[in-house]
Amino acid sequence: MDTHPARQLWATLETLHDVTYFAEGVRPAGIALGLRGFWMTYFAFRAAPLGPVAAGPVVAAFAGFCPAMVAKALPDAWSRTTPSACLQARADVSTAALRDAGAEPEACERAASLLGPVAAAADPTGRPLFAANAALEPPDDAVGRLWQLATTLREHRGDGHIAALVTEGITGLEAHWLQVADGRFPEAVIRQARGWPDEEWAAAAEALRSRGLLTPDATPTLTAAGRGVLEAIEAHTDERAWTGGLSVLGEQGAGEVVELLRPSVRAVAASGMLPQVNPAGLSLPG
Repeated sequence: MDTHPARQLWATLETLHDVTYFAEGVRPAGIALGLRGFWMTYFAFRAAPLGPVAAGPVVAAFAGFCPAMVAKALPDAWSRTTPSACLQARADVSTAALRDAGAEPEACERAASLLGPVAAAADPTGRPLFAANAALEPPDDAVGRLWQLATTLREHRGDGHIAALVTEGITGLEAHWLQVADGRFPEAVIRQARGWPDEEWAAAAEALRSRGLLTPDATPTLTAAGRGVLEAIEAHTDERAWTGGLSVLGEQGAGEVVELLRPSVRAVAASGMLPQVNPAGLSLPG
């Protein structure tokens, strides 16, 4: 089966976006603003387009994080710095990381010229993280502008993915179990990254077993019904990303963006900045 053009574009844009989490300068940039370490920096930087929000809206918009983990960072972060300062810091550190890795400025500029109209025209309905990022003033720097557009469209897809989960009656926590059972990433990786305690993690697996979506094994796998639900979620995510915005590019335009950014994606992957096993489930090019 051919890979949906929306998924092909996601793999490209996600790789470039993810430097904002894994670049060496991210944690120091947050600490320089007064934030307490990596996770407070993560939540403050990613939530900054929404303004000085409390934990609740971020739990809802990010999905999959234990609420107690988010509450350790927000709203405390806003007593230490401002969303505006976080927006500037994340743009600076992400742009520098892409440049240091070897992203090609001319290719980024051309890709940004193709993606800009897409982000401007994409449907914001039910997509709070997309809408908040789309409202930001784009950087003058070509690499920085491409990073922001990658981020904006990545959040557009993510918002649509959460809607697909809700449609299938799957919580953010349960979604992790479906991906673990499918072998997308190890259980230990996603549990540590999302902060779920033993009891809640186990209860989510039991809830999926009771619906016939996971096998009863100690290390569960997807049942046929579970695979059907996961495939439906992924298919809806691709389709809503496409019909909600990316179709403006057309398949040819999406392919052009992927080709333009391929050397930059390979440069980021080759830099070792992004872990091979990561919570996004991103497969990095060799």
